[in-house]
Amino acid sequence: MHSVGVKMKMRLELFMVITSVICTAGKPLSKAVMRNKLLLISFDGFRWDYDQDVDTPNLDQLVKDGVKAKYITPPMLTMTAPSHFTTITGRWVEDHEVVHNMMFDAKTNLKLPFKMTLRKSKWWDNGVPPLWITAQNQGLKTASFYYPGGGVNYSGQAVNRALVRSIDHPDDNETEWRENIDKVMSWFSDEDFNLVTLYYGEPDNVGHAKGPDHQDRKVIIKQIDRTIGYLREAIIRHGLTDSLNVIITSDHGMTTVKKRPQVDEIILNKYLNLLQLASFEILDYGGFGILTPRPGKEQDVFNALSNAPNLTVYKKNEIPENFHLAKSQRLPPIVIVADLGFNLNSRFIVYVNKGDHGYHNGEMDMKTIFRAFGPDFKKNFLSDPFDSIHIYPLMCKLLQIEPAPHNGSLTVTQNLLVQTPSGGSQTAQLSVALLLSMLLVVFI
Repeated sequence: MHSVGVKMKMRLELFMVITSVICTAGKPLSKAVMRNKLLLISFDGFRWDYDQDVDTPNLDQLVKDGVKAKYITPPMLTMTAPSHFTTITGRWVEDHEVVHNMMFDAKTNLKLPFKMTLRKSKWWDNGVPPLWITAQNQGLKTASFYYPGGGVNYSGQAVNRALVRSIDHPDDNETEWRENIDKVMSWFSDEDFNLVTLYYGEPDNVGHAKGPDHQDRKVIIKQIDRTIGYLREAIIRHGLTDSLNVIITSDHGMTTVKKRPQVDEIILNKYLNLLQLASFEILDYGGFGILTPRPGKEQDVFNALSNAPNLTVYKKNEIPENFHLAKSQRLPPIVIVADLGFNLNSRFIVYVNKGDHGYHNGEMDMKTIFRAFGPDFKKNFLSDPFDSIHIYPLMCKLLQIEPAPHNGSLTVTQNLLVQTPSGGSQTAQLSVALLLSMLLVVFI
């Protein structure tokens, strides 16, 4: 009898342990025991339709093996730094305050090109924590491989591992692209990183230099496709197939810049005297311009620019709400958005790009890509378009962490994920089934 009582006690204790584990496994994904890893890859300037006129077998296979959005819409404004930071924070530009590719100070007239801002914390750290920091504060291990914003401190805290591109770094070396993938895979498999963000500077460079319709752009898309194939081989080689989710996206699209003699170039000094009326400006930078009028001259500047062709001028406090720019403290009082394909010249034409971005994010040429695959994503699933701001809560869901305050919504991307009736992951549900089987064996 004593032996029977001991066995019953042991069975009861085991039952309580198993029940506890089952309850944990049955919780939503954010609370489940199992946690898959996440790789976010950005190919700068990859327009939504760039793979439609090129043979891309690996990207095509991703459509079957994962999810694809018809396209995604970047934030206003459609530049590299602001858009990437919206993706990694889930905040609009007016909230995270990375309002331009060029770091500037309107009071001192400081202007630093994009590649010179990548280690400048004061440009990126404006009180909005990026995903790396939020994940690290919840016990995860994160890394940034050339991703914009990854190489600075946030309230004194650095990303666990951050590699920052040099100013003269070449962006189109395919051998290096593969080496970078090998490094990232080893970080996941050998060092147990949970989140890595990986950035490539193409096809943005070729889009600027040659234009989106040039044959060289098609060549670089084929190179990207081969790189995706190499990535998938590397995932298998490192044993990460069942534990690594991958999101592939971009920051903006690209459009052909209209050149003379077909059209007249915009030269703003024809319509106002910039020296007399403006104390600060960033023009000669594609389709988006900012300007600080001299004291008492704001209305004069606005009136003059309202007469200029092929652009729209806004007072910052009158910017449309859906731009999500008006609340910015950093943005100057006057914002200028050129019509698609026109560039903003200040005093004379210095502009050389054959392709550019920075235009209204409603333009189809500014839309970009979204692909994803891995154990938590559905297969052969085509999603409706969505805004890039919603990628952030999706990534938090995949990493099973509590997001920082953000402007996105998981309801927009929830249908991309493998779901169960209880809202948990397949892994968690399989654990439940296994434990129930164990329980039956014990009590039979």
